[in-house]
Amino acid sequence: MKFFINLIRNLLGGLIALIDLITRGSKQKREPAVQQRIETEVSRLSLYQFFACPFCIKTRRAIYKLNLPIEKRNASQGSPYRDELLVEGGKIQTPCLRIEKEDKVEWLYESSEIIKYLNSRFA
Repeated sequence: MKFFINLIRNLLGGLIALIDLITRGSKQKREPAVQQRIETEVSRLSLYQFFACPFCIKTRRAIYKLNLPIEKRNASQGSPYRDELLVEGGKIQTPCLRIEKEDKVEWLYESSEIIKYLNSRFA
């Protein structure tokens, strides 16, 4: 039964990811100097995610539209990023944005909160 539920979840997640890819739209355009500055800033961000998770897809869609080249880390079973998310972030929940600041790391969970943070900082 668990296998069947996981199969349905993965099929639906894959379908949602495909629809997202087809309907994504265009990226935000910026002056090259501004985009370069933003790329430097986002180098301190990482998104922990599962490919077929609807909330992760929602977050990746916002990242795409904002034209933010944020590193994506797959937190699937067996991935070292999954262990990192648990040990450093405190729980295995995706999406999760890892924000590196001068001498500390902040972990931001919940797709809506991540999108709000990215919009306030980069939109």
